[in-house]
Amino acid sequence: MKKLSVLIPAYNEHETIEELIRRVADVDLGPGSEIEIIVVDDGSSDGTRELLAKMDVPGLRVIEHEHNQGKGGAIRTALATATGDAVVFQDADLEYDPYDFPGLWALIASGQAQVVYGARQLDDQAFMRRFGNHFLTWATNVLYGTHLRDMETCYKMIAMPIAQTLDLQANRFDMEPEITAKIIKAGHTIHEVPISYAPRIIRKLSPWRDGWPALWTLIQYRFFR
Repeated sequence: MKKLSVLIPAYNEHETIEELIRRVADVDLGPGSEIEIIVVDDGSSDGTRELLAKMDVPGLRVIEHEHNQGKGGAIRTALATATGDAVVFQDADLEYDPYDFPGLWALIASGQAQVVYGARQLDDQAFMRRFGNHFLTWATNVLYGTHLRDMETCYKMIAMPIAQTLDLQANRFDMEPEITAKIIKAGHTIHEVPISYAPRIIRKLSPWRDGWPALWTLIQYRFFR
């Protein structure tokens, strides 16, 4: 039996968290595979925590942060308790579709890859977010000699032995370049498969506030760490 741990940071996601968890639980990874769902409520104040407490879903585990620690902090907490053969990160806002998991999982479970990213088609994304995503992917490719299509994707599926070595430091969305930089510097190959994507209005992420720290993270890990 092989197990995939789905790590879900949730901060004030009352409107979407229940539907998202049910979609994850409904995913069929194929014979001999199972899913573990770990949700970290990151200090929500909108009823997310109370809703999670009422949910009865097989394989669901909920961990509560008393105070908001950011996406990176929530991922660190979830990763520390994960028991799967691989982990994948899942946002709680329904932009990403868990039914895409099998395409990534097939490469991991078969031993063809240890790291698989889900590459989005960003044509429907707002201009500034689309520009920022493309720019950061371009910067990654220039700095690290890669040929990635979507570095900023949330869907990063990583074999557990590699995930356990990441020692994540970032607390916000600069977690994405930190993970990528560390994986590349450790000599691992990042595979990509296409995934679906339904962009929404994201108020937690700012192209300016979060874009520059992400670029600086790429530069730091390339030259100074």
